[in-house]
Amino acid sequence: MRALRTMVKVETRLFLRDSATVVFGVLFPAGLLLGLGSIPALRQSSPETGGLRSIDVWAPTALVFGMVMIAVQHVPAVIATYRERGVLRRLSTTPAHPRSVLLAQMMVAFASVVVSAALMVFVAWAVLDIAPPERPLEFVVAFVVGYAALLGLGMISAATARTSSAANQIGTLLFVALMFFGGAFLPRVLMPDVLRETGEFIPPGLQALTSAWSAEAGEVTATAGGQPFWPQIAIMAAIAVTASVIAAKLFRWE
Repeated sequence: MRALRTMVKVETRLFLRDSATVVFGVLFPAGLLLGLGSIPALRQSSPETGGLRSIDVWAPTALVFGMVMIAVQHVPAVIATYRERGVLRRLSTTPAHPRSVLLAQMMVAFASVVVSAALMVFVAWAVLDIAPPERPLEFVVAFVVGYAALLGLGMISAATARTSSAANQIGTLLFVALMFFGGAFLPRVLMPDVLRETGEFIPPGLQALTSAWSAEAGEVTATAGGQPFWPQIAIMAAIAVTASVIAAKLFRWE
């Protein structure tokens, strides 16, 4: 336990020194939402969004932006760097088992995602007049399970990437694909039904977060045959468990 606490302190310092990750993983979602909120057209209600403002519907996508950035880009890159530099191999000869490094890294990453989400929800409410989540408990469940699914996907990359460069490339591809289906590049309400149906599960957690944040926004982004909230959570949990098991089977310490 003492070794884990030490690792958490070390990983926290290293995380805070990584200015790019702090900016894009923690601060950028709130900044992005503020930037979009400054566009008058996005603060006007629209028939295409069921009478809601575009910024109201898009807010959960900004939140997921930080989750995806940390889970599929930051964590795999850090672990691949440790493998590439022989850190994991050297730690195996000390009382601090390499698993402590992985656990500490995931704990720090999750804490950063929580801070990012809290900051974004606060900014959305205080500056853009976006109401806080209507169903807080379901919102927290969707957030945690969705992040677990994203982290599971990221850990498959972390388990197999030989170098930090390879992990970054894989992470970038995953990030672009996930955020495309999440509506970061094209609003989901304008997507064909097949893409919107895919977007109800990719990226994991987005549709459930949207529904828990605002029932009206959830109805706008969901398709006619969309899954109810709890089946979505069950599917995301299955993704998290399956991806984690695959990552554990493939993981190489050196």
